Amino acid sequence: MSSLPSPPAPAPFTSRLALGLIGVLIAALTSGINDRVTDITLADILGVYGLEHDQGTWISSVYAAAEVSAMLVAPWFAVTFSLRRFAIVATFAFTLFGAIIPFAPNVESLITLRVLQGLAGGALPPLLMTAALRFLPWHIKLYGLSAYALTATFGPNLAMPLAALWTEGVDWRMVFWQIIPSGLIAAALIAYGLPQDPLRLERFKQADWRGALLGVSGVTMLVIALTQGERMDWLNSPLITFLLLGAALCIPAFLINEWFHPLPLFKLQLLKRRNFSYGLITLCLFMFVGLAGSAIPAGYLTNIQGYRPLQTMPTALIIALPQLLIAPLVALLINRNWVDSRYVIAFGLGLLTLACLGGSLITSEWIRDDFYLLQLLHTFGQPMVVVPLLMNATGVIQPLEGLFASSMVNTLRGLFSVIAGAALENFVTHRERFHSNVLLDGVGSRLQGLDPLHTAQGTAALAHQVKEQAYVLSYSDAFLALLVVIAVLLVILVTLPKRAYPPQLPVPS
Repeated sequence: MSSLPSPPAPAPFTSRLALGLIGVLIAALTSGINDRVTDITLADILGVYGLEHDQGTWISSVYAAAEVSAMLVAPWFAVTFSLRRFAIVATFAFTLFGAIIPFAPNVESLITLRVLQGLAGGALPPLLMTAALRFLPWHIKLYGLSAYALTATFGPNLAMPLAALWTEGVDWRMVFWQIIPSGLIAAALIAYGLPQDPLRLERFKQADWRGALLGVSGVTMLVIALTQGERMDWLNSPLITFLLLGAALCIPAFLINEWFHPLPLFKLQLLKRRNFSYGLITLCLFMFVGLAGSAIPAGYLTNIQGYRPLQTMPTALIIALPQLLIAPLVALLINRNWVDSRYVIAFGLGLLTLACLGGSLITSEWIRDDFYLLQLLHTFGQPMVVVPLLMNATGVIQPLEGLFASSMVNTLRGLFSVIAGAALENFVTHRERFHSNVLLDGVGSRLQGLDPLHTAQGTAALAHQVKEQAYVLSYSDAFLALLVVIAVLLVILVTLPKRAYPPQLPVPS
């Protein structure tokens, strides 16, 4: 059995290295923001190419599938080709594809370019965690993890304002070109700041090719099935049936392979460590809870009040911008031996519970201002969950295990981001149909015996009111469903993790 390779000599933490890490952070944030912005502005992109919505959904599906697939293998390539070299190539490729996508002559070339950009962009978030775990000294490691937390709190909430700015104030092509300045800056900082490790091409002889094939195939089929399933009527579609069956075969086979492979992509034995398992499970479920501060308010304001992205922008900025200050402050708080991070997480979940309870009281009269207090609760609650759970998860990871942890955390986070989005969309759709049927049954019984002429005149207005109210009720149900997720998170919190302490000064051997 092959042993783990010896780590590179530790690089002293200097201002130059700090700039390199900032470059990796910028690249990872840019990747996440680009994904969300293009999803939000999909209708504008489809209009340019004359596509219908059903056709256009493939643009988002293939990007998401490529992105999650890249997260699975990126840490392995970063070690093999060196973190610096691989990060520069991935960042530059991601930026280059963004620059040329608006010139795609047809939908086929557009989809192809989005797949390539998804592969490059998906490689960037794992590199941020890998770099933070490797280069940051113990006394500032938590602040580095709080920077990684921005990819889950700051980036997604900044996407809506940027989408509004480009589509309504500038030009649709800026949806893709927005990444060029930050991408070039990130690549330059990475090239300047990160140390250059030697190539380790001998790792190809030990590579987990079977695991890569099974894992990439499994997550690709699962992501496409989840994002296209509702549109294609799930198991009534031969394609969706094939994709789900393929995922059901490939993913378990991948996990079995990883357990026994000497140099796996996923080191499943890490799950025996309770704090790592806790961090992984909580981060996955947090992908659902985060929707209460982003997708649900945006969906309500768009579908019920007819808001454009520019009008919904303040609700997202309330959460996004303060994260630049609050995330480091949370790191400062838990970087004390007398602070039990589990209580910080519990308090954060309490704030998110209040936000979802308040959201469940939604009515058709709500406007943007009615969400501000709920968004403020998310502003503080989200980083109080994410930053401490990252401390819990990474505190039990040894330096040589960083690439395994990065691959597992980022792949599952990316996969559950897709699962959460698809689950919310399907939940709202089915609850809207249910409430519409109930409301129409009640209204129909009251209309019996009325003048048919008057009844016909009011049918259109009545149908609109019923649909509107059904959507309101479905969004209320979504908030209530997320309360169940938070309850599960609280149960896991009190049963699974052990008391975790902030990083300590290494003891000389």
